[in-house]
Amino acid sequence: MKHTLGIKVFTRFALVLTFIVVLSAFSVVEVCPASAKEFLPTAYQHTTNFYTGYGEPDLYVSVLGDMELKRGETRDIKIVISNRGVLYGAKSAQGVGTSETEQALAIKELEYESLRTVAYGVKATLVANSEYIDVDPTTSSQTLEEVFPGQLPDDPLVFTLRVSDKAPAGVYMLALPLTYEYKKDTRMTVGSAAVLGQPDMDHATYYQAANKTLTIPMIIEPEPVLDVIDVSGHLSAGGAGTINVTYMNTGELPATDAVARIVAMKPLSCDRSMQPLGTIDPGFSKTASFVISAERAAVVKTYGLDSEIKYTDTDGEISYSGNMKVDVELIPAEDKFSITGIAIAGFIIILIVLISSNILRSMNQKNRGIE
Repeated sequence: MKHTLGIKVFTRFALVLTFIVVLSAFSVVEVCPASAKEFLPTAYQHTTNFYTGYGEPDLYVSVLGDMELKRGETRDIKIVISNRGVLYGAKSAQGVGTSETEQALAIKELEYESLRTVAYGVKATLVANSEYIDVDPTTSSQTLEEVFPGQLPDDPLVFTLRVSDKAPAGVYMLALPLTYEYKKDTRMTVGSAAVLGQPDMDHATYYQAANKTLTIPMIIEPEPVLDVIDVSGHLSAGGAGTINVTYMNTGELPATDAVARIVAMKPLSCDRSMQPLGTIDPGFSKTASFVISAERAAVVKTYGLDSEIKYTDTDGEISYSGNMKVDVELIPAEDKFSITGIAIAGFIIILIVLISSNILRSMNQKNRGIE
């Protein structure tokens, strides 16, 4: 009779055990730890290990939304860290015999072992590794309390990127080093926790530190990049002068039907502030000539005028360059005699001639009287 009862108990235990192992291989058993992570886990000699689990977290990253960046922009990117860790199974480390207590402890340990694929305390640090992209230091390092396999976090991680307006087109690989922990081993206390002063702790968990570096590709698309490379010409106070501005396309695509525009504020002015340039191919330049006038009372200094170029891109869309500065030096007005000044000077000269003539005539008359 006892022998038959033992066979029934063993058969029932084997069926339950098989079901749990198969279930654990395809999903995570939703069992929460009995307590918070222990700072110092219970020593091995006070625990019993019934099973050795196999599997660990496997973290991946994906970007929500557009992965394209524009030169000169500041933008938030949202990323999601997912866990594809798989629990491959568990191997018996110690027999339980016919003890129902040990059978219950073994099943409980198997449930705890199923959580070994969860990543705890995930710290993500985004690194640009490029002089053209900066990660805002206030957002560069973020943490997640835990990442379960097959479950996405409630909120994505948000990092702020600043892109240089000189950034070349291409693919930029951002690095995302991750550090985290997972439950490498779980052992049952089998009543020893009460002796250690922790009667509510039925198991001890031993964590393993891990790290993984993921990469995030971000793309800067080719486009025209227009800059002012030379300014020539003369401008004096109270006059007008021709200022030649040379624009160069340092980008990767042509700027078609380009029109240059300059903005002159008082005391300067420009009658024709827009000048057509045609198509500016990559690596080539075009020069626009603007007639600038300056008031006579204008302060002599270098004025920074705003300029931009409107063009048609390769998709047929109207686009605008960034704002460019055109430095124009204003020199003092040239000193010139006025008509009135010339008349006065002529009158003085005539007067001097007449006086000189009268003096010479008087002297001649006196000399004749003496003779």
